[in-house]
Amino acid sequence: MEQHDWSAGAPALYRTRVTHLRRAPVHHYFEHRGYSWYVDVDALPELPAWLRAFARIDAADHFDGAPGTTLRQRIDALLVSRGVDPPRGTVTALLQARVLGYVYNPLSLYWCHDTDGALRHVVAEVHNARGGRHVYVLPPDFGEPMIVQKRLYASPFNGQGGHYLVRAPRPEADLDVTISLHRDDQPAFVATLRGERRPASVAQLVRMQLVAPLAPLMARFAMRMQGLTLRLRRVPVMPEAAVPQRQPVGQL
Repeated sequence: MEQHDWSAGAPALYRTRVTHLRRAPVHHYFEHRGYSWYVDVDALPELPAWLRAFARIDAADHFDGAPGTTLRQRIDALLVSRGVDPPRGTVTALLQARVLGYVYNPLSLYWCHDTDGALRHVVAEVHNARGGRHVYVLPPDFGEPMIVQKRLYASPFNGQGGHYLVRAPRPEADLDVTISLHRDDQPAFVATLRGERRPASVAQLVRMQLVAPLAPLMARFAMRMQGLTLRLRRVPVMPEAAVPQRQPVGQL
């Protein structure tokens, strides 16, 4: 098999567009522009000291682990807890960095490769606004959507239950992720994350601070405004079942 170094495209920035489409009980469309980092977890970007406050990737923001453990160590531990062999090759990640100490990572994606460059697993780490977190370990995306049961109360307007169809191909020149939530007798709720690759240069990162200032904070604010809009439109708030907000990492 021909080997491919999937770390070659990292680090990179993606200028992103997040969309949500809700068809019931009201038709509602939401769009927000921002940017994400695409990194090799074993070779996180090194930036000039004056710029680090605008792009800090902290392993403590992801998965579970003892203080001081690296992001790679946390991914390996997560997979072992699921009975999955850790990847022996490159792991690339699409995530948000901390900006001036603030981070907002509703979805982080990880592509785990073997030493021959073959994609073995896709890991989707989901956070909700209450500090809850759940991690889904998915098979490789070879052009067909992956199906997984919904495990985390991610939105009061979507409640619990149902299943996701996930399309998360490895980012290249373009980023194109689609996640749809399917529940009995209801139209699918569809979220997309799309973007174009940009070099992870100092000039490009400075530009991102101008076109998307305080990106994590503004994304969180945009989501709060959407929640207020849905409440004003009388979209029902679904109760949360009495389950732990932070799901044990050993569960799907």
